[in-house]
Amino acid sequence: QVQLVESGGGLVQAGGSLSVSCAASGTFFSINIMGWFRQAPGKQRELVAVMHNGGSTNYADSVKGRFTISRDNTKNTVYLQMNSLKPEDTGVYYCYTKSRLYYYSTEDDHWGQGTQVTVSS
Repeated sequence: QVQLVESGGGLVQAGGSLSVSCAASGTFFSINIMGWFRQAPGKQRELVAVMHNGGSTNYADSVKGRFTISRDNTKNTVYLQMNSLKPEDTGVYYCYTKSRLYYYSTEDDHWGQGTQVTVSS
C-alpha cells in the first residue's frame, strides 16, 4: 500500500505564493501518476495538476500559467508551486497517486490526508 505525507500549504495574501509537497512511501511496484486535487467548502473535489511517470502534465484551466507541478521519482515526491494565488484557490489540497502494487496488478488510487491552503483577499 501507498502512504502519502503532505507538507506545506498555509495562509497567504492574494498574489502571493505557496508550495506543497507530497512524499509517497510503502510497498508498490510503480507510481504512474502523482498530483494534486483540491476541494473548496461546499464544492466537489477537482483536479489541480497531475504528472505522469513519463513527465507529461495536466493542469486545470484555472491554474495554468500560475501553478507548476514537478516530481522527483528518486524520492517518490511530487511538488506543487503555486504563484499569483487568488482567493478562489482556497481549499484543502489532496495529494493523489495512481500506482501498482506488483507489475501485474491493476492500478490503485491513493489519497493524502489533505493540507489547507487559504488565500485572503
